[in-house]
Amino acid sequence: MDAFDSLLKTLFAMAWMVEARDPYTGGHLWRVSQFARRTAEAAGLPPVDVMRIMLGGFLHDLGKIGVPDAILRKPDKLTDEEYAIIKTHPEVGQRILANHPLRHLVEAAVRMHHERPDGRGYPAGLPLDSIPVDARIVGICDAFDAMTSSRPYRQGMPIDKALAIISDNLGSQFDRQHGEHFLRLAQLNQLADIVGHSEPGIPLEHCPACGPIILRTRHHHAGDHLYCPNCTSEVVLHLEHGRARIEPTGRKGTPDQLIPALNIELCDTLIREAEITLPGSRQPPASWWRRWFNA
Repeated sequence: MDAFDSLLKTLFAMAWMVEARDPYTGGHLWRVSQFARRTAEAAGLPPVDVMRIMLGGFLHDLGKIGVPDAILRKPDKLTDEEYAIIKTHPEVGQRILANHPLRHLVEAAVRMHHERPDGRGYPAGLPLDSIPVDARIVGICDAFDAMTSSRPYRQGMPIDKALAIISDNLGSQFDRQHGEHFLRLAQLNQLADIVGHSEPGIPLEHCPACGPIILRTRHHHAGDHLYCPNCTSEVVLHLEHGRARIEPTGRKGTPDQLIPALNIELCDTLIREAEITLPGSRQPPASWWRRWFNA
């Protein structure tokens, strides 16, 4: 692994630790990154831009590492004061990235994914022409995943309802051009394999005791023990006729068992995806980024 790949992996690792702290959003970063990638592709953007936007989708919530656990893990709706703290995460993310050599790949998505075309977004209330395409696309994908994901105080809304909300708010909350690309993908059923999954082919699992996500990867096998990051309950994984089922054991995880693990394999997959060859060229986008990094 060269210096570029190592630095890229540090970005994924930082983002992964944010997700590991929040037991209710398992797979959110992967889903947003994949929604963003497909939307950018549908928009006809060059592959190097598609890969940058995919990375921005994975990193967009980096600043939530600065949000207190009592707020990030709260099982009820947030108060206005708590929501004001949540709204600081784009600026916190930008500060975290400030000295990272690859910050230019993701900082637009990290800082501006909550800006809106009507200027009513945060943190800066930017007008549409000041919002980069990375943030416009990631903002749509982030909102869709938030609407369709379950929280302790509400069930995720049906996909059709979330799509209707996006459609009704094109040009105000959501960028019209890229929102239309996103809606078209949904109409063509090109998002269904991402919704409700934590990585390709792996549907989300929920804790039988308290509800939040229990992380399962493609490398878990029948008989493996998994642990709820919220209530620490242990479950055993069963795989029957190609489908997963989890069963409570009645035990709690030990401190060592509850340490969140970085999904190295998923990070490696995303890095490999960034090596896609440009049409008509033998130079992958990552090679362009390396030349910029080494300049």
